[in-house]
Amino acid sequence: MDVNKIGDRDLYELFGLSHTCTTAEIKKAYRKKALECHPDKNPDNPKAGELFKELTDLIAILLDESARAAYDKILNARKAAKLRHKEYDDRRKKFKEDLEYREAQYFSNKESAKTDEEKLKKEIERLQTEGAKLLEDELKLLQEEVARSMNERIPESGSDYKIKIEWVPNDKEESCYTKEALERIFYKYGDLVAVVCSENKGKGRGIVEFKEKSAAELAMKLEMGFVKCPLKLKWMNEDGKSQKRKPAAAVGGSDTLITERDYESLVLRKMRQAEERKRLIEEMQGEDD
Repeated sequence: MDVNKIGDRDLYELFGLSHTCTTAEIKKAYRKKALECHPDKNPDNPKAGELFKELTDLIAILLDESARAAYDKILNARKAAKLRHKEYDDRRKKFKEDLEYREAQYFSNKESAKTDEEKLKKEIERLQTEGAKLLEDELKLLQEEVARSMNERIPESGSDYKIKIEWVPNDKEESCYTKEALERIFYKYGDLVAVVCSENKGKGRGIVEFKEKSAAELAMKLEMGFVKCPLKLKWMNEDGKSQKRKPAAAVGGSDTLITERDYESLVLRKMRQAEERKRLIEEMQGEDD
């Protein structure tokens, strides 16, 4: 019998006893177990004799008072250690479950935050798109208001809305004005029908035809061209409009002066509204970054 392994076995359980059993109960349980394992009753079991002898040795521990007390001490200590291990395993299992739960929550919140960021990004993109469209609509309304204002103030005369333009090329530049540049300059006054230009022998010439009279007259009043390469504008037709346009500061008529001021006020008001929308969109972009 291996003495070191006795503490690993529960002898009370082996004999079907409780830990508080009496000596009489131990003897009775031994007799019952010994009869079951006796070699004469188990002729086919070659280990029956060895098992019977082991039962005799083990029951001797329980029948001896001091040996039983020592055994109980070891057994109880091992059971307590086993219980501690179980409690430790339970705590470790709970800790692991809590850790996994927190990790799951973290990634869930991270995905949720990512989703919120994507939503914000889409909203900003939507505002940018809508803002661009609003700006385009505002500019269109601006053109319409300017056209109406000019139509109300300027008498209708003639049906030919062509403006002849001239300029002196800058020696440092290959070309002061191209067809595309002139289109960009004059389109802000209204729809264009055609733009042609040429530049040779130290002089640039061009013709800009507007769809509406009000747009052509507004361009005649306000457009100066580039600062380093100014434009001279005059009407193509000669029915009382062949005079070269004078600078706006030299215009003496009070009606013309009022029209220009009204136009500047209208432009500034519309541009302030457009800039305010642009600023709000940029602020939201800054907060997202």
